[in-house]
Amino acid sequence: MTTLEIHQIVIRDYNATHQPWFEKFNRAWIEKYFWMEAVDIEVLQHPEENIISKGGKILMAYYSDEVAGTVALKFVEPGIYEFTKMAVEEKFRGKKIGKALAMAAIEKAKSLGAKKIILYSNTLLVNAIELYRKLGFKEVADDGIYQRSDIKMELTL
Repeated sequence: MTTLEIHQIVIRDYNATHQPWFEKFNRAWIEKYFWMEAVDIEVLQHPEENIISKGGKILMAYYSDEVAGTVALKFVEPGIYEFTKMAVEEKFRGKKIGKALAMAAIEKAKSLGAKKIILYSNTLLVNAIELYRKLGFKEVADDGIYQRSDIKMELTL
């Protein structure tokens, strides 16, 4: 089990009991800004089948012993993972949980042999895009695999 602690934030590996939080946290931001795509519903309701069993990982953030956020690394091909489904519950925002999750995901990707991490987002999510840029992600041509995505970024490890 991976455990990383930053102040009151602890990052742990996902287990099946985390599925309701994984779905709830991601559903909240997706429905606030966009709409649920069929792929979202499938991945959020069945993360073990759609992410973990295919070589990916999911991390969960705890803040003062409460589940506060999540992020996933989806296996794309050898050496490449997609940074996806990052969400922090609203009451925990502003506590650097997103940054802790992102940093832990980058370290996890490195440990899995990743040479590059890609992500798809939307420029409406200003804080997220700013965080990704601070972490070293660079904008690249968007290949449009998601309906709501208007930006693709990558980080070379």
